Amino acid sequence: MNLILERTDRVRFFTNMRLVFSALGISAADYDWFISDIETNYCGTEFTSEDQWMEGQALQSFVSQNEVQFIWAVFSAVPKGYRPAVLASPYIEGNPDFWNGKEMAPQLDGALFEIACWDSSATILVGLPPTLEENFKLAYSDACSLVSVARQSGG
Repeated sequence: MNLILERTDRVRFFTNMRLVFSALGISAADYDWFISDIETNYCGTEFTSEDQWMEGQALQSFVSQNEVQFIWAVFSAVPKGYRPAVLASPYIEGNPDFWNGKEMAPQLDGALFEIACWDSSATILVGLPPTLEENFKLAYSDACSLVSVARQSGG
């Protein structure tokens, strides 16, 4: 199922990946990640806005040590050590598939699930396994079906 978290007072700011991973009940180190369509408030040298592969432990360390808001980004989770060919980078900004009222799958072939940061105002989770979906809903009871939200908004 695909979830969206928006319009809630349960987060200080959206798209803080440390909090998203915690709510899912995972460590970023459990997976490797392809991160794309990136815009952040981060101004250091440890992370760039270029599409990139990142080992899970490196991502876990980065989000643990930095208070970063991802304004736009797609985090595609893959099994550790797996690097599928990236024929087209997953994207969120301007992607109509999020709002067409249909269930979507992760954009990266071979991704287990994806986490999309929407304009600093929503966190979208695509292709979550049931356990992670339940964990997220327990942490954020305001999370709801992306399909329902898209249909209500005319998608």
